[in-house]
Amino acid sequence: MSVDDPSGTAGPAAGVSSHRSPAAEVADNFSDVKPPLTRRQALVEASRCHFCYDAPCVEACPTAIDIPSFIRKIATDNRTGAAMDILRANIFGGACARVCPTEILCEQACVRTHQEEKPVEIGRLQRYATDPVYDKPDHPFQRAAATGKKVAVVGAGPAGMSCAHRLATLGHDVVVYEARDKGAGLNEYGIAAYKVPDDFAQRELDFILSIGGIELRTGQALGRDVSLAQLRDDHDAVFIATGLAGVRALELEGRDLPGVRPAVDYIAELRQAADPTALPVGRDVVVIGGGNTAIDIAVQSKRLGARTVTLAYRRGPQNMGATHHEQDFAQTSGVHVLHWATPAAFRGNGALAAVEFTVTPRGDGPAEKVTVPADMAFTAIGQILVPDPYNDDASAALQIQDGRILVDANKQTSLPNVYAGGDCVAGVDLTVQAVEDGKQAALAIHQHLTD
Repeated sequence: MSVDDPSGTAGPAAGVSSHRSPAAEVADNFSDVKPPLTRRQALVEASRCHFCYDAPCVEACPTAIDIPSFIRKIATDNRTGAAMDILRANIFGGACARVCPTEILCEQACVRTHQEEKPVEIGRLQRYATDPVYDKPDHPFQRAAATGKKVAVVGAGPAGMSCAHRLATLGHDVVVYEARDKGAGLNEYGIAAYKVPDDFAQRELDFILSIGGIELRTGQALGRDVSLAQLRDDHDAVFIATGLAGVRALELEGRDLPGVRPAVDYIAELRQAADPTALPVGRDVVVIGGGNTAIDIAVQSKRLGARTVTLAYRRGPQNMGATHHEQDFAQTSGVHVLHWATPAAFRGNGALAAVEFTVTPRGDGPAEKVTVPADMAFTAIGQILVPDPYNDDASAALQIQDGRILVDANKQTSLPNVYAGGDCVAGVDLTVQAVEDGKQAALAIHQHLTD
């Protein structure tokens, strides 16, 4: 069976980048996907909150933001106070307001949901509260008296910078080592551009750094420019927040054909592109995977001008890592979703022309071969830990378990004075969880250094 090509042409004959939306349309496609609330909208939405004393929304938030408190402040027009409630618990409150899957966390727990009503739009209210903070010259937090202690943080993403900021407020000096040219981690390189437009990730990073006491050193990769042994010698403690640097490979025939590439690489290029229309765009794009990265690359491909985008997942919609909200968003954005489709091969003569799948309807029906025309295919089947940079000293190697760094309840690794958090440790791979990991590690480090 072959999925029909409406134009009668397929693969490289159509030509990668030959089907592109006009620049003005692309700019509009990558503008803010969910514009901020106006003051009037925010006051109306805040008035819907029941201000529950035993608020289930707080229990559902990994960073335990006092949600009823900040919404009550919005309802009384105290926007600054609302922002402080949020940022005390989650210094990445602005990013999380934009990218956090609130539909499965705080908003799913909202009492109004259980009353069969629309939940309070907590994420949008959080953005309304925090947005003004990034335009103010002064940092809202003050550093404690200097402790004389120095901590190394490896990775300038949400986990690393959350840890660095909390340590700085507690009076410690922090040096952040970041492998890339910019900080902010996935917020800068790995999230769809329409979720964090207008250079927001860097604005938020600048805000976090303005507390003082944090030195950010970019272009410093663990295992290449610095070693874990060296960091342990030069600092009183180390926090590892490197995320998952490796990409899970799809070992199929044709995987080396031009046009087949990891989704995360293309997303990073797109996020850093001064002119997105200069990037190669597939005419017919296939995405393999079922998580948020798969959704992001599928939707962005469509918004760049791909004629067809097919997202193929090996199981059913209930098994996908992406939330139902994200799945619906992909389909309303013009992405065709093919479930129960196991990739079998990439086909083409010198360049990608199609992707072949084995499709088993509902997982238990008769299997059939389905060929989907494609001149570009993205694999988004997960990322993995690359342990080599952590084990430069065989006598003091970090313990790895199930492909993640093993930590205890205080985020301490198997090595003294070395802590870890974020995606490189076991847990839920969410920005908001990474922020909480960094915060909790900072508190544990502080206790250790000041006992």
